[in-house]
Amino acid sequence: MDKFLVRGALQTTAAKNKRKSFVPKGEDAEEGSGREEKRPKVDMPHQNKPPLTGVPWKQIWAEGLDCDYTILFGKAEADGIFQELEKEVEYFEGERTKLHIFGKWHNIPRKHVTYGDASLTYTYSGVTFSPKPWIPVLDHIRDQIRLTTGHTFSFVLINRYKDGHDHLGEHRDDERELAPRSPIASVSFGACRDFVFRHKDSRGKSPSRHIEAIKLQLEHGSLLMMNFPTNRYWYHSLPIRKKILAPRINLTFRKVVAL
Repeated sequence: MDKFLVRGALQTTAAKNKRKSFVPKGEDAEEGSGREEKRPKVDMPHQNKPPLTGVPWKQIWAEGLDCDYTILFGKAEADGIFQELEKEVEYFEGERTKLHIFGKWHNIPRKHVTYGDASLTYTYSGVTFSPKPWIPVLDHIRDQIRLTTGHTFSFVLINRYKDGHDHLGEHRDDERELAPRSPIASVSFGACRDFVFRHKDSRGKSPSRHIEAIKLQLEHGSLLMMNFPTNRYWYHSLPIRKKILAPRINLTFRKVVAL
């Protein structure tokens, strides 16, 4: 699988704006390798994105994929937030730990819960979730995202992976409750896990096209902005990694609208 590892020093926003974008290429692609070329014209309205300020950013892109990555919290603060999440977040139990997939009910292979603004609901895999009220630690993370990106969010889905056996299957976040063209802000704490993007035309036994998959390793305290139109063209997943023994908590902040 082709990979683009998010490692090393991040370039500043000013430096990023001066350079051409980077396309990950090859099985052993490393930071700074690859080729420079014009951005593909596949529904990428970058001119409409708010300015990303305050921290250095790395851009990750391919055909129909547009993401921005940074370290939002230093290690000491990230450690404190992780402990606060472990203490304060109350995960769903009972029937809300199952999803309806291909006509069958399945146990979710991780803990999960939703928090957000009152009166909102969010439906995926056959289940409608009503969010719990915001708590201070989530407000703090959401505020830092807003200050850094200019985006405000009304809803967060939290997934807790106890170790490398807990996982997340390939899917797109394209539910109808999401505000059109809105980004998704993914914040990670704890163990570093492989996060894989696969283009919709390259899935299955007989794909219509061969487009290289992209693998990221998201660090403790990091923020990944999945911008439009990424979720239109690319599926993402968190595969099983049996050698990972430590837990990971991921929070995906979304702009959900009342239907």
